Amino acid sequence: MATIGENIKKYRMKQRLTQDDLAKKANVKYSTLTKIEGNVVTRPSVQTVAKIAESLGVQMEELLK
Repeated sequence: MATIGENIKKYRMKQRLTQDDLAKKANVKYSTLTKIEGNVVTRPSVQTVAKIAESLGVQMEELLK
């Protein structure tokens, strides 16, 4: 089962976005995004996940499964 960080990375890579690109697009700190993708932060806030999901054009559920 994939982690939320792995799911975010998968969708980010499909769109050919760098971590910096996605962080700016989602209006989240670069360091926050790298920690989520690196599984350092395993339970990001709902608000953060919502911003990232919206920026990637996917439903939050896609990132959480």
